[in-house]
Amino acid sequence: MQSLKARIKPKKGFANIFHVGLNIVLPFLVFILVRISFVPLAMGLVIAAKWRMFAVKPRYWPANVRANAIDIIVGLSFVTFMVHAPSQAWQFVWAIIYAVWLVVVKPRSAPLWVMIQAMAGQLLGLMAVYITWGRAPLAWLIIVTWGICYLAARHFLTCFDEPLTSMLSHIWGYFAAALTWVLGHWLLYYGVVAMPTLLLSIIGFGLAVLYYLEVNDRLSVLVRRQIVLIMTTIVLVLIIFSNFGDRGL
Repeated sequence: MQSLKARIKPKKGFANIFHVGLNIVLPFLVFILVRISFVPLAMGLVIAAKWRMFAVKPRYWPANVRANAIDIIVGLSFVTFMVHAPSQAWQFVWAIIYAVWLVVVKPRSAPLWVMIQAMAGQLLGLMAVYITWGRAPLAWLIIVTWGICYLAARHFLTCFDEPLTSMLSHIWGYFAAALTWVLGHWLLYYGVVAMPTLLLSIIGFGLAVLYYLEVNDRLSVLVRRQIVLIMTTIVLVLIIFSNFGDRGL
């Protein structure tokens, strides 16, 4: 992953100055475009900021797109949050948080930071999808949820040079799609967070912590049991006490 980032991110010269300057200015340009109702242009600007993905030979493009997918998902999610924000002040807050992501969180490559990036990408991406397209056809929600969760898992696992990265990412994506298919028939919201988003975030965070501790030889039997118990308890409480009512097929 680090070698891939080295090919994407400039380290010196005008390209580096432009890259750093864009990261600082981009969130506030997006804020202005949203304020004047140029939302498609704001989203296009987020994607255009990743132009260096294609500044290499075409055979590297798929790998570069996967490596930058979480950053793109997060950027588009912040645009969505600005669009649905109740006031200009909240839109500006989202712009500031986006700037923190670009300047502080995104450049980090340590495993713990990569885990944070992956979890943030999955959470924010799913929140944006269900806020915007909660009433979309279920098949659409299943496909998009699968894609976001697959990319988040791949982003996380690649950092550890996991030999089964592709298979494990597909398994997590399939699990997310299956969970969405079940819960999509009774789509509940806790505030602005849909139930699939909440459950996938809880389960995903628990599994990521277990994996991180195991890889770093810090996962004892007691800690594993505690994490699994907490994760299972939260999930069961959410399912048991949710008001599904008559929201059947």
